[in-house]
Parts: sequence; C-alpha cells; structure tokens
Amino acid sequence: MSQLFKDLERARVGEGVELDSLLAAVKWSADGLIPAIAQQHDSGEVLMMAWMNATALRESLATRRVCYWSRSRGKLWRKGESSGQQQHLVSAALDCDGDTLLLQVDQHGPACHTGRRSCFYVALDADRARVSSEPLIDPDALYGKGQA
Repeated sequence: MSQLFKDLERARVGEGVELDSLLAAVKWSADGLIPAIAQQHDSGEVLMMAWMNATALRESLATRRVCYWSRSRGKLWRKGESSGQQQHLVSAALDCDGDTLLLQVDQHGPACHTGRRSCFYVALDADRARVSSEPLIDPDALYGKGQA
C-alpha cells in the first residue's frame, strides 16, 4: 500500500489530496486498469463490474457520464453508447487499499448486455446455479440482432 493511502487512514473527514496525487498512488493493474463496481445510488443494487483506466475515471468525474475501458474493444466505452442505457455518476470512491472503485450511479434501463437490470443474475447454491431474473429488454432490441 502506498504512503498516501496509509496517510488517508488517519485523515479527518473533509481532508483530501489532489486528484493527480491520488491517481499516482492507485494500484493500477499491469494493463493500467482498476475494477469499478457500479451500484444504483438510491437502492444499493449492485449492477455491474467493469474496468477503468485513469482516462476513463477522469472523464467520468468531469462529465458525470460513466466511461469504462473496454478490454475486448481496446478502447474507452461510454456506458450506453450503443444501447442507450446510460449510467450517470452520482459519486465515486476508492477503497482503503486504492485498488477498487465503487461508483454510485443512476442507471437508465438495464445495466447488463443481456437486457437485465444487473449483470449479477446467475445465483449460486452449494450444488447448482440458476438464473434469478428476466431481461427487461430483449438484447436484440438493445443492440440489433446478433450484437449482444
């Protein structure tokens, strides 16, 4: 853990550091990424997990529209750019180790490419997995046939 995060452990409410200093202390992966968990701000529902790089995080903070790094596309991905199901940033926080982001968002429509509200719809039991929710929107309607 960086010294900056150690110092923040003892900081008082309202104390802070410049964003550039904080981002320099974040535990980015070898690819320059950090996991970002999106949670609906008013209900607490966990919607999805995606990856951000520093550029995506800075853009999200500046525009209040959530932007991720798409590992499959190899480029920035503004949530909802192809489906219309945007996420608007309410707040963002780093965990105590500086290696995970929690985004409080206002999700418009489904968060998942399957058309479900949340990406976490495969419930696990001791001996079985089951689908726990129906799609809100047919993925073909979101992305066009064969695009999801």
